[in-house]
Amino acid sequence: MREVSLRIDRYLVNTRISPNQLTYLMTVCGVLAAPALLVPGIWGAVLGIVATQLYLLLDCVDGEIARWRKQYSLGGVYLDRVGAYLTDAAVLVGLGLRAADLFGTGRIDWLWAFLGTLAALGAILIKAETDLVGVARHQAGMPPVQESAAEPRSSGMALARRAAAALKFHRLILGIEASLLILVLAIVDQVRGDLFFTRLGTAVLAGIALLQTVLHLVSILVSSRLR
Repeated sequence: MREVSLRIDRYLVNTRISPNQLTYLMTVCGVLAAPALLVPGIWGAVLGIVATQLYLLLDCVDGEIARWRKQYSLGGVYLDRVGAYLTDAAVLVGLGLRAADLFGTGRIDWLWAFLGTLAALGAILIKAETDLVGVARHQAGMPPVQESAAEPRSSGMALARRAAAALKFHRLILGIEASLLILVLAIVDQVRGDLFFTRLGTAVLAGIALLQTVLHLVSILVSSRLR
């Protein structure tokens, strides 16, 4: 996406559009993934990818414009984090509502909407667990965490963390990756003629989100980040 954003920057850098305005637009695009996924069939999944890719593009552009103009602000950093939270949550909530067959001809099954929301909550909590390390250290008057402090002190936990990083299964609950998975699920569902794989994917992502929430919390507590 950097290849695209650098070409767009040249048209925006001399305008009155501020980096924060671009961040607001980025967040709107990410949130629009949720209603986009409610469109039945493959087209809803395609629209979801379009929304998340526009989010990703603007996420690149706002930072590049800010660096070029030297318009750095804590507000911009904060808004960028809010946008990331909302986009990840929107995609997973949209997946749950899609699996519930909200606009289908049959009965709405709210179990899938619940599981999608549960996955979204897990995705938000994982980000919050990371961000709250900085909050805790700041309130204790400590400097920002060093990368070396993130390594767990337990050799077993360190091995488990490296294995998880290699498998990258945790990335499936991030908005960009989840939207791509949703398209794959939509394609196989189109062939099958129902929502079996979308619902299976919703359950799997909810499980990953819950597991990752617990494991990430434990990895923080056994590292040196809070010491």
